[in-house]
Amino acid sequence: MRKIGLLIAICGFLSGCARLDMQDQPKYKPQRPSEFFADGRSGRPEVEGTIARGNLDEDTALYTGKDEKGLDLEAFPIPVDKVLLERGQQRYDIYCAPCHGRIGNGLGMIVRRGFKQPPSYHIDRLRTAPVGHFYEVITNGYGAMLNYAAQVPVRDRWAIIAYIRVLQLSQNANASELAADVRGKLPQPGQETAEQKAALKMQPLVPGDSDFHNFPANPATPAGVPGAFGAGANKPSNQPERK
Repeated sequence: MRKIGLLIAICGFLSGCARLDMQDQPKYKPQRPSEFFADGRSGRPEVEGTIARGNLDEDTALYTGKDEKGLDLEAFPIPVDKVLLERGQQRYDIYCAPCHGRIGNGLGMIVRRGFKQPPSYHIDRLRTAPVGHFYEVITNGYGAMLNYAAQVPVRDRWAIIAYIRVLQLSQNANASELAADVRGKLPQPGQETAEQKAALKMQPLVPGDSDFHNFPANPATPAGVPGAFGAGANKPSNQPERK
């Protein structure tokens, strides 16, 4: 009787160790075939017209940069505040500054290493361009610029555009329109601080290459890029690497 009782106890203990949790549930693994469905596939196709929660994109202006007539928006579809501008500056410095430069003059570090120069944001054509134009370029690309739709979410695109407007104002504002305390902080030519001179050397306002003129109206390729000519280059070139 003792042996029978021990055997029953052992069987009861072992039965409690059975894996009856989710690990042993009947299920299909991804791409595994099925005999239950007529098409032989375990994975079911999505219902036609299904849209994920939060991705309906009903706001045409926000998601396309176009108005109801299909024209580029003249005004921002979202409120522009300090938070948006700071976000725009952060995203611009990450994704745009390498080519367009920290101040938007098209003299980014990649350009100074030989990449094709984009136009300056400070030319008349782009200073007067509607905000929807910039959204179109960021979303779908333009010329040598690839699209950034995958890297930059919709709201961040508008934040970048808002910051581009800030850059345009910073380089084209009339000093007389500034407050007196702000005007007093403006550096006078030849009186820049050591920090300002270092910043100008790292991110020049205009190319220091004598081969170029009428910048930013005419793009320029900085000196030191072998065999490269910008639209504003004087020819024949004075740079030996361009001959």
